[in-house]
Amino acid sequence: MKDAAPQPIYLADYTPPAFLIDTVELTFLLNPTATRVISKIRFTPNPNATSKEFFLHGEELTLIRATIDGKEITPEFVEDGLTADVPDAPFTWETEVEIAPEDNTALSGLYMSNGMYCTQCEAEGFRRITYYPDRPDVMAPFKVRIEGTDPVLLSNGNPTASGDGWAEWHDPWPKPAYLFALVAGDLVARDDSFTTMSGKEVDLKLWVRPGDEGKTAFGMQALKDSMKWDEEVYGREYDLDIFQIVAVSDFNMGAMENKGLNIFNTSAVLASPETSTDANFERIEAIIAHEYFHNWTGNRITCRDWFQLSLKEGLTVFRDQQFSGDMRSKAVCRINDVSALRGRQFREDNGPLAHQVQPDSFVEINNFYTATIYEKGAELIGMMKTLVGDDAYAKALDLYFERHDGEAATIEDWVKVFEDSTGRDLTHFRRWYKQAGTPRVAVSDDWKDGTYTLTLRQSTPPTPGQDEKLPQHIPFAVGLLNPNGDEVVSTQILELTEAEQSFTFEGLAAKPVPSLLRHFSAPVILERDSSPEERAFLLAHDTDPFNKWEAGRTLAKDVLVALVTGEDAPLEAYLDAITVMLRDESLDPAFRALTLGLPSQDDLAQTLFDAGITPDPQKIYRAQQTLWQAMAEHLQDHLPRMMAEMDVTEPFAPNAEQAGKRALGLGLLNLLNRLDGGAAAQTLYDKADNMTLRLGALGYLLQAQKGDAALADFRKQFEDDDLVMDKWFSLQVYHAVPDEAADVVEKLSKDPAFNWKNPNRFRALFGALAMNPAGFHHSSGKAYELGADWLIKLDPVNPQIAARMTSAFETWRRYDADRQAMMKAQIERMLNAEGISRDSQEMLGRILNG
Repeated sequence: MKDAAPQPIYLADYTPPAFLIDTVELTFLLNPTATRVISKIRFTPNPNATSKEFFLHGEELTLIRATIDGKEITPEFVEDGLTADVPDAPFTWETEVEIAPEDNTALSGLYMSNGMYCTQCEAEGFRRITYYPDRPDVMAPFKVRIEGTDPVLLSNGNPTASGDGWAEWHDPWPKPAYLFALVAGDLVARDDSFTTMSGKEVDLKLWVRPGDEGKTAFGMQALKDSMKWDEEVYGREYDLDIFQIVAVSDFNMGAMENKGLNIFNTSAVLASPETSTDANFERIEAIIAHEYFHNWTGNRITCRDWFQLSLKEGLTVFRDQQFSGDMRSKAVCRINDVSALRGRQFREDNGPLAHQVQPDSFVEINNFYTATIYEKGAELIGMMKTLVGDDAYAKALDLYFERHDGEAATIEDWVKVFEDSTGRDLTHFRRWYKQAGTPRVAVSDDWKDGTYTLTLRQSTPPTPGQDEKLPQHIPFAVGLLNPNGDEVVSTQILELTEAEQSFTFEGLAAKPVPSLLRHFSAPVILERDSSPEERAFLLAHDTDPFNKWEAGRTLAKDVLVALVTGEDAPLEAYLDAITVMLRDESLDPAFRALTLGLPSQDDLAQTLFDAGITPDPQKIYRAQQTLWQAMAEHLQDHLPRMMAEMDVTEPFAPNAEQAGKRALGLGLLNLLNRLDGGAAAQTLYDKADNMTLRLGALGYLLQAQKGDAALADFRKQFEDDDLVMDKWFSLQVYHAVPDEAADVVEKLSKDPAFNWKNPNRFRALFGALAMNPAGFHHSSGKAYELGADWLIKLDPVNPQIAARMTSAFETWRRYDADRQAMMKAQIERMLNAEGISRDSQEMLGRILNG
């Protein structure tokens, strides 16, 4: 039987820590099954504390001894840790504990990855290393000594001494325990350096396993670009003598910003043209920037408590989005960011897992590393920047760093900085942090005597625990175009603060065509009736790149919805508009590639559900295939020439220009593939000299059901490369026809190369199944049962990954009664599984009851 339901933790119950820490000294005697950790901590009573209770967190620890000021004591063990009688004055606490890294399959705390010691302490992993007040508002400088047989022994901060079998590190900057890191293993480094704006030389090291050295050049350059950008744009200089990154193959997250020693999932740092796609390169660049930017927005200024998680994550995502836009194409990056937001966060906001950017409660904090905290949190930063302007934003950030450096801050502190530096009252804006759900903005217009009036009405549907919603403060960017395509009113920011407001534009010669919510100026759903002709007009003439793309996407969605429901589809208008756009060589190839894409199956399902129509995954799948085929036939005379123009002949470079050409070429190949039965895809696969083209061609061969030989060849070439084999697994599931998707997954789960305990490999297989909606939601229900079987198996071993992947079931109420019944049965089966983890119990309970 499952344990009793775990109890929630509430923001309202926050109290300051009873004790503060002056210094921490840790000694690690490494052993796979019996590591000894000796901790020496200098505590001081907190004069601002409301409680004097001494409590230290601890999990999976064997206490060997404990002393206070050198005198041995016997502490009292309580739930989640221990307590003891301590002096009402500064004292030194020392413990020795034993842990077993080799047995730590949860990959939280100190564990082993293929013989290498590594740590993951965010959010609450440090309590699995030693007894400690494991909360982010307790900050201290750390001294660490590591003793072991591994040739490389690393920790946070600067190296201070080393010898045969030992090394010592000192991090002078106070940090919470979640930022602690240790790595020990057989590693080799790519060495480089960076000179800061004040002239300080910083050593840079990117540590990998022997044999991976050839995949480190791009990551190192991305790090140097990030350091330079943070100085130039935010004025933030690095503050230690050394910055290190370590690549780890078993890691639950993408990467971790531990002070001075970032630990990365190998998928987020290793790259080469032969093994990585353009999307991999772009993701690696963004993640390296994100973790480095945390040095100031997350490390130097951290969170008071985990309810403030978006304080560091939302701000740092916004910063890495800015960086990517500067490194690549602002327009293309913005479209990709919004697509990800809609695909993940809107789905979250409109389902049982909806929660505030600043939650009021949680059961397991690991379940709140979500798109709402990260991506929606970043949108809130962007809206604040839009409302106050670029100069005021820069001034506010300078004040934020000046006021809160070295502190554990709150979201209220962040907003107060903007109010103090700009003089604006942002009380109304704070609702974005406290109200879950995605606002809808309905737009109507009126034209009379040269005056154009826009009326905006906002509403937010109920979400779990929040039935009533107040109006938000929404920056709504608008431009107006004349009927001839000229822009008559450039972008203006309308501030929508009430449930309904009207805005007028006077002195116009003709009724304009509105370009609404430019640059996606707020994370809202726009509701407006407009004709296919107007959308085609905006696709052709809008000067805002985002809205130009949005017009094509919306027009495509109109066609797809009509195909699903059996209504008349505006097919010709869409095909003609797409043809004009594709043939416009003045447009960035990457932008044209994005516009050529279609709305996802999940997006269409939500659109139909919002319109009161029960979505049928099979009909949605067939509608997509029908439209792809119609596009291919409409463009068949242009495809060979356009593909030839996209051929990249110069040596591979992972830059935006080449990546855009490859993206458009593969988008066109998707269409040609439907006409030639895979002939062009086979030719490309045979001659491809980089992973982007090779993997794209392999996918289209699978789509044409002619991929068996290429699959075997691909495996033979890359069977020793774990990251490429992850692609091999995912691609087969992603391109499986709906009737066969579950069977493909079942077959691959029995493949000798499927290591289900490795997070990357498990996500590669079962994450891909969730990304094949027609396959996952097949009417047989086989995929539901298969997914539940494996999540039940994974949960005792790695509860974090299992809990996160239960989100595949979060849309169960969206579908027909039969599918609902089958999904509900599997949710309940997982929820009632023997020994279900706290992580999965919370997630499944929210999915079932939300």
